[in-house]
Amino acid sequence: MKITVIGSGYVGLVTAACLAEVGNDVFCLDLDARKVASLREGQVPFHEPGLADLVVRNHGAGRLRFSTDVAASVAHGEVQFIAVHTPPDEDGGADLQHVLTAAENIGRHMDGFRVVVNKSTVPVGTAGKVRQAIRRTLAERGLEDLEFAVLSNPEFLKEGAAVDDFMRPDRIVLGCEGDMLGRHAKSVMRMLYAPFNRHHERTFYMDVRSAEFTKYAANSMLATRISFMNEMANLADAVGADIESVRLGIGSDPRIGYSFLYAGAGYGGSCFPKDVRALIHTGEEHGTPMRILQSVVEVNRTQRRLLAKKIVTRLGEDLSGCTIAVWGLAFKPNTDDLREAPSRDLIGDLVRRGAAVRVHDPVALEVARQVLAQDLADVPDAMERVHFCDNAMLALAGAHALAIVTEWKAFQSPDFGEMKRQLQTPLIFDGRNLYEPDAMRHSGFEYHAIGRSGTATRC
Repeated sequence: MKITVIGSGYVGLVTAACLAEVGNDVFCLDLDARKVASLREGQVPFHEPGLADLVVRNHGAGRLRFSTDVAASVAHGEVQFIAVHTPPDEDGGADLQHVLTAAENIGRHMDGFRVVVNKSTVPVGTAGKVRQAIRRTLAERGLEDLEFAVLSNPEFLKEGAAVDDFMRPDRIVLGCEGDMLGRHAKSVMRMLYAPFNRHHERTFYMDVRSAEFTKYAANSMLATRISFMNEMANLADAVGADIESVRLGIGSDPRIGYSFLYAGAGYGGSCFPKDVRALIHTGEEHGTPMRILQSVVEVNRTQRRLLAKKIVTRLGEDLSGCTIAVWGLAFKPNTDDLREAPSRDLIGDLVRRGAAVRVHDPVALEVARQVLAQDLADVPDAMERVHFCDNAMLALAGAHALAIVTEWKAFQSPDFGEMKRQLQTPLIFDGRNLYEPDAMRHSGFEYHAIGRSGTATRC
């Protein structure tokens, strides 16, 4: 099939590459000429395991092309995926300007039936706005009778595992109308997604508004589980319980399960913070306060500062003269994404208290140089106290403590003897509970984790 994907960001590029991988002829549009030139050279602008190989292979085979030509993109595909950025507004709602511009461009250039698919994460009701934008633009051309269908097909891609999630999805959500055009569009999409349903049907068909809602509800539920466990972990510290034992105890209940029950330094990234706030905003617009989600946001805001609080409690309010090593900058492993990453809160708090920091991340160092320079622009000489280290042990050299923020696999079984030799003080603040507290203490470390202060009294 001939497919157009509008936007070569995270969702757009993964969608384009994976659809090309199963044999489709994919046209990927982006208005950034420099980005398009880089993609043609096989240079992916962000870290995502396996994606660069897909891009290079399918571009070389002629199944995936990149262009800034809007008219050509609309002419190419019967299916037009809108996969552009939807940044948050100041009030927490989603900014739809890029989505609606894409819709207007489709209406401006289409010359036959098109299936327009909202792949971007958008609030309930966006499909109607897209439909209006296309109709208005068609009317300006005198083509009011030209037919099209607008569908919702939200993405459920985990950063760091997006290619696998797309190629082997646990579900495909497709929202379409029940009229004749909607039924035809549904049959088109059924054919497009047939390779992903070969072993068993993974597609859930529903109305458009329910599909739009499903994406926000899913991310909000996951964020709620994270904040719930973080709040439980903080109470576990206060009462002397072990949150890891609690996790195993409650996760064994099939109604609860083990996923997203890990306590830590808070969630970040491009999806959870934005989508939770957007759903809260939708609730406000419709007079339905999202009280649980408001608490989720507040718990997470506090949790992101917890490591800094633990360090200050142990080392004092004034950290001048202290050097803190930080392992992990990306908001999660297998990505270089620092959007709303807890590491930024930690490093900002430490530097503003006078500390020097020695940071390491397996893939996010270059992105971090730019992001931290912006975060700390108001602190004189701040970047002179931020040292970027190419390996984890180098980051420990002479540090008074180590803070672990991202649970990279490379951090899970380090050489603890070498860690002690490199650290000036064998002091660890573990924001991801990577190690067993009793084992760390027996190895001579002073170890502060999240919700695990009660482990020393276990039988």
